[in-house]
Amino acid sequence: MLAVWDQRYEPVADNLALSAFVAALPVIVLLGLLGLLRVRAHYAALAGLATALLVALLVYGMPAPMATAALVNGALFGLFPIGWIVFTAMFVYDITVKTGEFEVVKDSIAGMASDRRIQVLLIAFCFGSFLEGAAGFGTPVAICAAMLIGLGFRPLPAAGLSLIGNTAPVAFGAIGTPVITLAGVTRLPVDTLSAMVGRQLPFFALIVPFWLVWTLAGRKATFEVWPAALTVGVSFAVMQFLVSNFLGPELVDILASLVSIGSLLLLLRFWQPRSIWRFEHERDDAPSTAAQRSGGPGADTRRSPAPVPAPTRRDRRRAWVPWVMLGIVVVLWGLPQVKGFLNDIYSASVSVPFLDMEVVRVPPVVAKPSPTAAEFAWNPLSATGTALLLTAIAAAAYLRLRPGEVGRILLGTLNRVKFSLLTIAAMLAIAYTTRFAGLDASMGLAFASTGALFAFFSPLLGWLGVALTGSDTSSNALFGNLQQITAQQAGLSPILTTAANSSGGVMAKMIDAQSIVVAGAATGQQGNEGEILRYGFWHAVALGCLMGVLVFLQSTLLSWMIPG
Repeated sequence: MLAVWDQRYEPVADNLALSAFVAALPVIVLLGLLGLLRVRAHYAALAGLATALLVALLVYGMPAPMATAALVNGALFGLFPIGWIVFTAMFVYDITVKTGEFEVVKDSIAGMASDRRIQVLLIAFCFGSFLEGAAGFGTPVAICAAMLIGLGFRPLPAAGLSLIGNTAPVAFGAIGTPVITLAGVTRLPVDTLSAMVGRQLPFFALIVPFWLVWTLAGRKATFEVWPAALTVGVSFAVMQFLVSNFLGPELVDILASLVSIGSLLLLLRFWQPRSIWRFEHERDDAPSTAAQRSGGPGADTRRSPAPVPAPTRRDRRRAWVPWVMLGIVVVLWGLPQVKGFLNDIYSASVSVPFLDMEVVRVPPVVAKPSPTAAEFAWNPLSATGTALLLTAIAAAAYLRLRPGEVGRILLGTLNRVKFSLLTIAAMLAIAYTTRFAGLDASMGLAFASTGALFAFFSPLLGWLGVALTGSDTSSNALFGNLQQITAQQAGLSPILTTAANSSGGVMAKMIDAQSIVVAGAATGQQGNEGEILRYGFWHAVALGCLMGVLVFLQSTLLSWMIPG
């Protein structure tokens, strides 16, 4: 057994700025190779991991057995539960595609809204928020990006728009897990933190629908559908505020997304955009499915294809059953009572050798020296990926697929995501190595040293945490204490800054390496993850800075918004 090891936060010439720069090298290598040199994601991730390991060993002085244990712990967490979610989510999607049922789903959505701008609001924002609230951890990006691909979106916008849409709901994702984790780390009241986050994110719930459409179609096309974007944003924001402030964090996203979906569908019964917006590659003279069926305007008169029968109401119900199953099962699986029941049947928590309670976080990151727990949670029954697997099996049975066909689809899905799983494992290994070695704390302390401007930088610290770890929950566990301590030193409200850690962190979800790999796997862009990163990078920076401005205003002119 190794002696405990105290982290060091200024190992380079006792200088915080230099130490923070060296600590950032793994991220610089990873994002540089991925975004600038366009190296394939799994190679970039392995290079970033090698850099993190070298910095941890040679600069921060972390004992080699501890560094190795942290690396393995992170890689295992990358495969389970995150990789498990990616694999099973793609399995559900592949079943619906192989059976042809997704074509009927696509036709149903097009019947509700054939305009691409409305589709992105409905899928990337509304349905993605529902999945985030129920499951989180990559599920909404995987499912929504795949659905947009199926609807006819090209891979890059399908991935990028799903990532941008997955911002406003993240702090309350997975039945409120990030806020609950933040309360556990800081010992601050969970209802108060929920209320504060619910007084920050609704402003962005109003902005993001417009931001999505503008990114997709441009300024002029956005103004053409402002009633839809406003309806989605207002309905979601109002419910997000009410539920987070008066009920708590658990059901915020689920209730807000359902109200948002219902509001948009109600609007579409009375209002439609003046013109149907489509991508440039969708030729104006291309016949629509409806036109082919009816022989009306737009039907292709150059040839006489066999008529495509319109789906009956029964066909539509059948096609939607797997997705209804997915929503119900994922919500049930996320309920604390169900999770507790399943974990009581079987779960295990394995103490990581050479790491658990062996690494000590020291002031000023924490109030007093604190050993860091390192346990690998093995809960195969309650994992969200298991819920998705059961959904896939139930859907296959409902659609009357033979076991051999299901097996072939399963192997095809595994073959499609194999490099993505490797990349996710490497990304999480980087996150765990930097966390246990203290590299993250050096970068966090550099933010915390900004003095009076810390109110602006506090959400950017959360942004950094999510960019490093890929998880708002992990960012809250990482920097929650630091936010609280720094706020007290700077004369700010700890409620404000700790909540800002979660609210600001969500703006980095569109560029964290884990989410990018998930989006790449869902859209068949393995090897092009750098393109996805470039697509969302400046959006993430801009939204993070806007959150910084809001928190700064809440610390000064809008201090009345901070719950007592």
